Amino acid sequence: MTFALHTQADLEDAVRKLAHRDTRLRSILDRAGMPTLRRRQSGFAGLAGIVVGQQLSTASASAIWQRLTSAYDPFDHDVFRGARSDRLGRLGLSAAKIQTLKSIAREIAAKRLDLDALADRDAKEAHSVLTALHGVGPWTADVYLLFCLGHLDAWPAGDLALQESARIGLGLNERPSAKGMETLAEKWRPLRGAAAHLWWAFYKEVKKRDAVPVSSPG
Repeated sequence: MTFALHTQADLEDAVRKLAHRDTRLRSILDRAGMPTLRRRQSGFAGLAGIVVGQQLSTASASAIWQRLTSAYDPFDHDVFRGARSDRLGRLGLSAAKIQTLKSIAREIAAKRLDLDALADRDAKEAHSVLTALHGVGPWTADVYLLFCLGHLDAWPAGDLALQESARIGLGLNERPSAKGMETLAEKWRPLRGAAAHLWWAFYKEVKKRDAVPVSSPG
């Protein structure tokens, strides 16, 4: 079994294993179709892009990111460390996000943090390293592990789209909390990253029309 989702073939293999292991996911796969692998740049720029997008619409986050990467080329930790906070603010970054990214840049420069090396750690350990960073919460950590490193078992339990998708697909009475999502995903270890891709694909599909449950919890 591959440890990471490097290719579309990796994802498809993992999704098929999931559907074989949990029969409820067969109906989800039938409705959603095979998901497409989503990957983003790793390292400081990859994590910074996720931090920038925290609590913003996709359009707003994209606009700010475009301004930042146009103003600072290359957009790396050394360049960001030397960037003036007032200029970063004018480009759209909040004071809290500037503080977070400055802190991360310092950790990388001091060689206390190697973001790419997290690909070789298990999901729990890698998650702990990231959430120990100032301003990096569980959702940000798991999205980085999943999309930037392709970590096979990363599970963004706090993602609202995943929660709503599980509510609809499993016929739940209410949208599960992050803790509830952790419980639901226990039987999908160590393939939870592939499960996240499948549930996001299902969410996209059911939002095209009135959604009805496709299976019962159990």
